[in-house]
Amino acid sequence: MKKMEIDLIFKIAAIGIIVAVLNQLLIRSGREMYRANCVFAPYRHIRKISVFGSARIRNDEPAYETAREFAREASEHGYMVITGGGPGIMQAANEGAGEQRSFGLNITLPYEQTSNHVVAHSDKLINFYYFFVRKLNFVAESDAMVAFPGGFGTMDEVFETLTLIQTGKATIYPIVLLDSP
Repeated sequence: MKKMEIDLIFKIAAIGIIVAVLNQLLIRSGREMYRANCVFAPYRHIRKISVFGSARIRNDEPAYETAREFAREASEHGYMVITGGGPGIMQAANEGAGEQRSFGLNITLPYEQTSNHVVAHSDKLINFYYFFVRKLNFVAESDAMVAFPGGFGTMDEVFETLTLIQTGKATIYPIVLLDSP
């Protein structure tokens, strides 16, 4: 075989691999979007607030109690709460709202992010593989967003939401940055 023929075979193989990977991404993300749509559909008439914050806040810290109290108040005023479904601030918000008024949008990570006890066995827990599908649901399904103290993940969610609103890709809604007193 000539070098040109070998190069062509490698190029065709590489294209085949790229197509297979894209196909897998499209199928998996499509399934995640469909699953999330099915979970949220019965609750579209109820307003929801996305709550972001650190997964590492302990239940004896003031921010934990503030998040729990905020979610309890929001729930009493007819709102449902959407969190990442994990520990820390997410768990506090889910505890405050209660299982019936809580959604958990969990992400599959290699060594983190297990579901908290409030949403772990709920039919409103959605496990995502892709961050972009998870973020899409946080923004699309929320009527407001509250961010408690957190790290890179919290900041990523806040700035993603701000960017989508600024560029007209998402509806303008309230964004509150809340810290403990």
